[in-house]
Amino acid sequence: MTDRTAGQSAAAAHRTWTAGRAARELGLRRGEFDLAVQLGHIRTEPGASGRPPRVAESEVERLRRAEGFPGALRERVRTVGVMEGAQLISISPARFARLARTGHLTPVRFYLNRYRAVVWGYLADEIREFARSHPGLLSGRTPPAMRALLEEGVDRRARNWRGRRLGMLLRQTDDPWEQAAAITAVLDPVTVADVVADPYERAHLRQLRPELARVREESPAARAVVQRLLLADDPDELHWHRESLADTLRQARALRPAPRPSQSASGPGPSVPGRSVPGRSSPADPAPEQRPESRPRLRPSPRGSRRPRGRRSLLALLRRRVKLRCSPA
Repeated sequence: MTDRTAGQSAAAAHRTWTAGRAARELGLRRGEFDLAVQLGHIRTEPGASGRPPRVAESEVERLRRAEGFPGALRERVRTVGVMEGAQLISISPARFARLARTGHLTPVRFYLNRYRAVVWGYLADEIREFARSHPGLLSGRTPPAMRALLEEGVDRRARNWRGRRLGMLLRQTDDPWEQAAAITAVLDPVTVADVVADPYERAHLRQLRPELARVREESPAARAVVQRLLLADDPDELHWHRESLADTLRQARALRPAPRPSQSASGPGPSVPGRSVPGRSSPADPAPEQRPESRPRLRPSPRGSRRPRGRRSLLALLRRRVKLRCSPA
Protein backbone atom coordinates (compact mmCIF):
# COMPACT_ATOMS: atom_id res chain seq x y z
CA MET A 1 0.00 0.00 0.00
CA THR A 2 1.42 3.36 -1.00
CA ASP A 3 1.56 6.37 1.29
CA ARG A 4 -1.13 8.07 -0.77
CA THR A 5 -3.49 5.10 -0.49
CA ALA A 6 -2.83 4.84 3.24
CA GLY A 7 -3.55 8.54 3.65
CA GLN A 8 -6.82 8.22 1.76
CA SER A 9 -7.86 5.26 3.92
CA ALA A 10 -7.06 7.18 7.10
CA ALA A 11 -9.05 10.20 5.89
CA ALA A 12 -12.01 7.99 4.99
CA ALA A 13 -11.93 6.44 8.45
CA HIS A 14 -12.45 9.87 10.04
CA ARG A 15 -15.14 11.11 7.65
CA THR A 16 -18.71 10.43 8.68
CA TRP A 17 -21.98 10.60 6.79
CA THR A 18 -25.53 11.24 7.85
CA ALA A 19 -27.92 8.32 8.06
CA GLY A 20 -29.75 9.47 4.93
CA ARG A 21 -26.63 9.59 2.80
CA ALA A 22 -25.33 6.29 4.16
CA ALA A 23 -28.66 4.64 3.31
CA ARG A 24 -28.47 5.92 -0.27
CA GLU A 25 -24.90 4.72 -0.66
CA LEU A 26 -25.90 1.27 0.58
CA GLY A 27 -29.02 1.07 -1.57
CA LEU A 28 -31.37 0.83 1.42
CA ARG A 29 -34.63 2.53 2.21
CA ARG A 30 -34.60 4.52 5.41
CA GLY A 31 -36.66 1.93 7.29
CA GLU A 32 -34.31 -0.84 6.14
CA PHE A 33 -31.30 1.22 7.18
CA ASP A 34 -32.73 1.89 10.67
CA LEU A 35 -33.48 -1.80 11.12
CA ALA A 36 -29.97 -2.74 9.97
CA VAL A 37 -28.54 -0.39 12.61
CA GLN A 38 -30.80 -1.84 15.32
CA LEU A 39 -29.79 -5.38 14.41
CA GLY A 40 -26.09 -4.48 14.50
CA HIS A 41 -25.43 -4.96 10.78
CA ILE A 42 -24.33 -1.31 10.41
CA ARG A 43 -22.10 0.33 13.00
CA THR A 44 -22.75 3.96 13.85
CA GLU A 45 -20.92 6.67 15.77
CA PRO A 46 -22.48 9.12 18.24
CA GLY A 47 -23.37 12.50 16.79
CA ALA A 48 -21.80 15.65 18.16
CA SER A 49 -23.72 17.62 20.81
CA GLY A 50 -26.63 15.22 20.98
CA ARG A 51 -27.20 15.08 17.23
CA PRO A 52 -28.32 11.86 15.47
CA PRO A 53 -25.71 9.11 15.02
CA ARG A 54 -23.53 9.13 11.92
CA VAL A 55 -21.88 6.42 9.85
CA ALA A 56 -18.18 6.38 9.11
CA GLU A 57 -17.26 6.33 5.45
CA SER A 58 -15.02 3.36 6.15
CA GLU A 59 -18.04 1.43 7.47
CA VAL A 60 -19.94 2.11 4.27
CA GLU A 61 -16.98 0.94 2.22
CA ARG A 62 -16.72 -2.24 4.30
CA LEU A 63 -20.35 -3.10 3.59
CA ARG A 64 -20.00 -2.29 -0.09
CA ARG A 65 -17.05 -4.69 -0.38
CA ALA A 66 -19.01 -7.54 1.26
CA GLU A 67 -19.98 -10.54 -0.83
CA GLY A 68 -23.39 -10.29 -2.47
CA PHE A 69 -23.76 -6.53 -1.98
CA PRO A 70 -26.32 -4.98 -2.15
CA GLY A 71 -28.80 -7.86 -2.36
CA ALA A 72 -27.39 -9.77 0.60
CA LEU A 73 -27.65 -6.78 2.94
CA ARG A 74 -31.23 -6.02 1.90
CA GLU A 75 -32.22 -9.67 2.39
CA ARG A 76 -30.87 -9.62 5.95
CA VAL A 77 -33.29 -6.83 6.88
CA ARG A 78 -36.27 -7.95 4.77
CA THR A 79 -39.42 -8.22 6.83
CA VAL A 80 -42.59 -10.11 5.94
CA GLY A 81 -46.09 -10.37 7.34
CA VAL A 82 -48.20 -13.42 8.11
CA MET A 83 -49.17 -14.23 4.54
CA GLU A 84 -45.71 -13.93 3.02
CA GLY A 85 -44.08 -15.57 6.02
CA ALA A 86 -46.38 -18.57 5.75
CA GLN A 87 -45.52 -18.91 2.08
CA LEU A 88 -41.79 -18.88 2.86
CA ILE A 89 -42.04 -22.08 4.92
CA SER A 90 -45.06 -23.62 3.17
CA ILE A 91 -47.57 -23.55 6.02
CA SER A 92 -51.00 -21.99 6.39
CA PRO A 93 -51.34 -18.41 7.66
CA ALA A 94 -53.38 -19.73 10.60
CA ARG A 95 -50.55 -22.01 11.72
CA PHE A 96 -48.04 -19.19 11.25
CA ALA A 97 -50.18 -16.94 13.47
CA ARG A 98 -50.40 -19.64 16.14
CA LEU A 99 -46.62 -20.01 16.14
CA ALA A 100 -46.21 -16.26 16.55
CA ARG A 101 -48.83 -15.95 19.30
CA THR A 102 -47.16 -18.66 21.37
CA GLY A 103 -43.74 -17.00 21.07
CA HIS A 104 -42.06 -19.31 18.57
CA LEU A 105 -41.62 -16.42 16.12
CA THR A 106 -40.58 -13.00 17.39
CA PRO A 107 -41.63 -9.88 15.46
CA VAL A 108 -39.07 -7.23 14.70
CA ARG A 109 -41.41 -4.33 13.92
CA PHE A 110 -45.07 -3.36 13.66
CA TYR A 111 -47.38 -0.76 12.17
CA LEU A 112 -51.09 0.07 12.23
CA ASN A 113 -53.18 -0.42 9.12
CA ARG A 114 -56.07 1.76 8.05
CA TYR A 115 -58.38 -0.05 10.49
CA ARG A 116 -55.99 0.58 13.41
CA ALA A 117 -55.13 -3.13 13.55
CA VAL A 118 -51.59 -4.08 14.51
CA VAL A 119 -49.59 -5.64 11.66
CA TRP A 120 -46.45 -7.42 12.82
CA GLY A 121 -43.32 -7.82 10.68
CA TYR A 122 -40.88 -10.73 10.93
CA LEU A 123 -37.39 -11.19 9.54
CA ALA A 124 -37.46 -13.50 6.53
CA ASP A 125 -34.07 -14.97 7.48
CA GLU A 126 -35.31 -15.91 10.95
CA ILE A 127 -38.44 -17.57 9.59
CA ARG A 128 -36.39 -19.80 7.30
CA GLU A 129 -34.01 -20.63 10.15
CA PHE A 130 -36.96 -21.54 12.40
CA ALA A 131 -38.32 -23.89 9.73
CA ARG A 132 -34.96 -25.66 9.47
CA SER A 133 -34.65 -26.00 13.27
CA HIS A 134 -38.26 -27.01 14.11
CA PRO A 135 -39.69 -29.06 11.24
CA GLY A 136 -42.06 -30.87 13.60
CA LEU A 137 -44.03 -27.68 14.29
CA LEU A 138 -44.76 -27.06 10.62
CA SER A 139 -47.16 -29.94 10.13
CA GLY A 140 -49.30 -32.39 12.06
CA ARG A 141 -51.29 -31.74 15.22
CA THR A 142 -50.49 -28.81 17.47
CA PRO A 143 -48.46 -29.93 20.54
CA PRO A 144 -50.52 -30.07 23.79
CA ALA A 145 -48.49 -27.35 25.54
CA MET A 146 -48.90 -25.01 22.61
CA ARG A 147 -52.61 -25.82 22.35
CA ALA A 148 -53.08 -25.04 26.08
CA LEU A 149 -51.53 -21.61 25.62
CA LEU A 150 -53.81 -20.86 22.69
CA GLU A 151 -56.88 -21.91 24.68
CA GLU A 152 -55.85 -19.50 27.45
CA GLY A 153 -55.71 -16.66 24.91
CA VAL A 154 -51.96 -16.12 25.28
CA ASP A 155 -50.42 -13.66 22.82
CA ARG A 156 -46.69 -13.12 23.30
CA ARG A 157 -46.04 -11.07 20.18
CA ALA A 158 -46.01 -7.66 21.88
CA ARG A 159 -44.01 -8.93 24.86
CA ASN A 160 -41.40 -10.59 22.66
CA TRP A 161 -41.12 -7.50 20.48
CA ARG A 162 -40.57 -5.28 23.56
CA GLY A 163 -37.88 -7.62 24.86
CA ARG A 164 -36.16 -7.70 21.51
CA ARG A 165 -36.32 -3.94 21.03
CA LEU A 166 -35.05 -3.32 24.55
CA GLY A 167 -32.15 -5.69 23.94
CA MET A 168 -31.23 -3.68 20.84
CA LEU A 169 -31.17 -0.47 22.87
CA LEU A 170 -29.11 -1.98 25.69
CA ARG A 171 -26.48 -3.22 23.26
CA GLN A 172 -26.01 0.26 21.82
CA THR A 173 -24.46 1.69 25.01
CA ASP A 174 -22.19 0.68 27.90
CA ASP A 175 -23.28 3.55 30.15
CA PRO A 176 -25.46 2.25 33.03
CA TRP A 177 -27.48 5.48 33.19
CA GLU A 178 -28.38 5.17 29.51
CA GLN A 179 -29.18 1.48 29.99
CA ALA A 180 -31.44 2.28 32.95
CA ALA A 181 -33.17 4.94 30.86
CA ALA A 182 -33.79 2.35 28.13
CA ILE A 183 -35.47 0.04 30.64
CA THR A 184 -37.82 2.84 31.73
CA ALA A 185 -39.09 3.02 28.13
CA VAL A 186 -41.14 -0.16 28.71
CA LEU A 187 -42.45 0.85 32.16
CA ASP A 188 -45.26 3.22 33.08
CA PRO A 189 -44.43 6.36 35.12
CA VAL A 190 -45.97 4.97 38.31
CA THR A 191 -43.75 1.89 38.22
CA VAL A 192 -40.68 3.99 37.47
CA ALA A 193 -41.44 6.30 40.40
CA ASP A 194 -41.85 3.27 42.65
CA VAL A 195 -38.39 1.98 41.73
CA VAL A 196 -36.63 5.37 41.35
CA ALA A 197 -37.66 7.44 44.36
CA ASP A 198 -35.28 10.36 43.72
CA PRO A 199 -37.01 12.95 41.47
CA TYR A 200 -33.66 14.20 40.11
CA GLU A 201 -32.73 10.69 39.05
CA ARG A 202 -36.11 10.30 37.35
CA ALA A 203 -35.60 13.60 35.52
CA HIS A 204 -32.16 12.44 34.37
CA LEU A 205 -33.60 9.15 33.12
CA ARG A 206 -36.35 10.99 31.23
CA GLN A 207 -33.72 13.05 29.42
CA LEU A 208 -31.76 9.93 28.43
CA ARG A 209 -34.74 7.69 27.62
CA PRO A 210 -34.54 6.49 23.99
CA GLU A 211 -37.44 6.09 21.61
CA LEU A 212 -38.81 2.56 21.73
CA ALA A 213 -40.81 3.05 18.53
CA ARG A 214 -41.67 6.03 16.39
CA VAL A 215 -45.32 6.95 16.85
CA ARG A 216 -46.54 8.75 13.75
CA GLU A 217 -50.24 8.17 14.40
CA GLU A 218 -52.26 11.35 14.71
CA SER A 219 -55.59 10.08 16.04
CA PRO A 220 -55.89 9.59 19.82
CA ALA A 221 -57.32 6.10 19.31
CA ALA A 222 -54.32 5.02 17.22
CA ARG A 223 -51.87 6.51 19.73
CA ALA A 224 -53.63 4.60 22.51
CA VAL A 225 -53.20 1.33 20.60
CA VAL A 226 -49.49 1.98 20.10
CA GLN A 227 -49.04 3.03 23.73
CA ARG A 228 -50.43 -0.30 24.91
CA LEU A 229 -47.82 -2.10 22.83
CA LEU A 230 -44.94 -0.09 24.28
CA LEU A 231 -45.56 -0.76 27.98
CA ALA A 232 -45.05 -4.05 29.78
CA ASP A 233 -48.31 -5.53 31.05
CA ASP A 234 -47.56 -9.14 32.00
CA PRO A 235 -46.80 -9.63 35.74
CA ASP A 236 -43.68 -11.70 35.04
CA GLU A 237 -42.47 -9.16 32.49
CA LEU A 238 -43.08 -6.27 34.90
CA HIS A 239 -41.19 -8.05 37.67
CA TRP A 240 -38.25 -8.76 35.37
CA HIS A 241 -37.96 -5.15 34.18
CA ARG A 242 -38.36 -3.75 37.72
CA GLU A 243 -35.51 -5.92 38.98
CA SER A 244 -33.38 -5.05 35.94
CA LEU A 245 -33.99 -1.33 36.48
CA ALA A 246 -33.11 -1.51 40.19
CA ASP A 247 -29.92 -3.46 39.49
CA THR A 248 -28.81 -1.18 36.64
CA LEU A 249 -29.59 1.87 38.74
CA ARG A 250 -27.29 0.65 41.51
CA GLN A 251 -24.49 0.33 38.97
CA ALA A 252 -25.22 3.83 37.63
CA ARG A 253 -25.14 5.39 41.11
CA ALA A 254 -21.83 3.70 41.84
CA LEU A 255 -20.40 5.16 38.63
CA ARG A 256 -21.63 8.74 39.15
CA PRO A 257 -24.62 10.47 40.74
CA ALA A 258 -27.42 11.98 38.73
CA PRO A 259 -26.92 15.70 38.01
CA ARG A 260 -28.58 18.07 40.45
CA PRO A 261 -29.10 21.82 40.11
CA SER A 262 -26.87 23.95 42.33
CA GLN A 263 -28.17 26.77 44.54
CA SER A 264 -26.85 29.35 42.07
CA ALA A 265 -28.30 27.59 39.01
CA SER A 266 -30.59 29.82 37.00
CA GLY A 267 -32.98 27.09 35.90
CA PRO A 268 -35.31 25.43 38.43
CA GLY A 269 -34.96 21.72 39.07
CA PRO A 270 -37.72 19.16 39.00
CA SER A 271 -40.62 19.78 41.33
CA VAL A 272 -40.57 17.69 44.50
CA PRO A 273 -43.84 16.99 46.32
CA GLY A 274 -43.86 18.70 49.69
CA ARG A 275 -40.74 20.71 48.93
CA SER A 276 -40.53 24.26 47.65
CA VAL A 277 -38.09 24.85 44.82
CA PRO A 278 -36.45 28.29 44.54
CA GLY A 279 -37.77 30.24 41.60
CA ARG A 280 -40.90 28.09 41.18
CA SER A 281 -44.22 28.52 42.95
CA SER A 282 -46.02 25.38 44.01
CA PRO A 283 -49.48 24.94 42.45
CA ALA A 284 -50.94 24.77 45.94
CA ASP A 285 -49.34 28.04 47.01
CA PRO A 286 -51.12 31.32 46.24
CA ALA A 287 -49.52 33.82 43.91
CA PRO A 288 -47.39 36.52 45.53
CA GLU A 289 -50.09 39.13 45.04
CA GLN A 290 -52.66 36.81 46.64
CA ARG A 291 -50.69 35.84 49.70
CA PRO A 292 -52.08 37.31 52.93
CA GLU A 293 -48.70 38.58 54.09
CA SER A 294 -48.20 40.53 50.86
CA ARG A 295 -51.51 42.40 50.98
CA PRO A 296 -51.34 46.06 52.09
CA ARG A 297 -52.67 46.53 55.63
CA LEU A 298 -54.70 49.55 56.75
CA ARG A 299 -53.16 51.41 59.66
CA PRO A 300 -55.52 52.02 62.57
CA SER A 301 -56.45 55.65 63.13
CA PRO A 302 -54.91 57.38 66.15
CA ARG A 303 -57.11 57.64 69.24
CA GLY A 304 -59.29 60.74 69.26
CA SER A 305 -59.10 61.31 65.50
CA ARG A 306 -61.86 59.01 64.33
CA ARG A 307 -64.18 61.87 63.26
CA PRO A 308 -63.40 63.48 59.96
CA ARG A 309 -62.00 67.00 60.19
CA GLY A 310 -64.74 68.48 57.97
CA ARG A 311 -67.57 67.24 60.20
CA ARG A 312 -65.92 68.65 63.36
CA SER A 313 -65.52 72.08 61.77
CA LEU A 314 -69.21 72.11 60.77
CA LEU A 315 -70.34 71.33 64.34
CA ALA A 316 -68.16 74.11 65.73
CA LEU A 317 -69.69 76.65 63.27
CA LEU A 318 -73.24 75.65 64.24
CA ARG A 319 -72.48 75.98 67.95
CA ARG A 320 -71.02 79.42 67.37
CA ARG A 321 -74.20 80.56 65.55
CA VAL A 322 -76.41 79.23 68.36
CA LYS A 323 -74.42 81.23 70.91
CA LEU A 324 -74.81 84.42 68.93
CA ARG A 325 -78.59 83.98 68.67
CA CYS A 326 -79.00 83.21 72.34
CA SER A 327 -76.79 86.10 73.60
CA PRO A 328 -78.67 89.26 74.89
CA ALA A 329 -78.77 92.23 72.59
